[in-house]
Amino acid sequence: MHRFDFNLNLSAQEYLQYYRGSVNKVVARCADGSTVQFPAGLLTPFVTSAGIRGSFVLTCEEGGKGAQLKRS
Repeated sequence: MHRFDFNLNLSAQEYLQYYRGSVNKVVARCADGSTVQFPAGLLTPFVTSAGIRGSFVLTCEEGGKGAQLKRS
């Protein structure tokens, strides 16, 4: 199982690109300097009127299957 730790700071205006489907993948820089890409739909439970802010952990199996996003 792979684990990726990262912070996100997206305003509500920035998130609209993901919500409308004009952008469907999120790319984030992890704490260790690597980057991770995941489907924008995983962010839906974390959206507030201010956007999305906080520390997150993405876990997935080899090949990116079974991705789960949690607030850390």
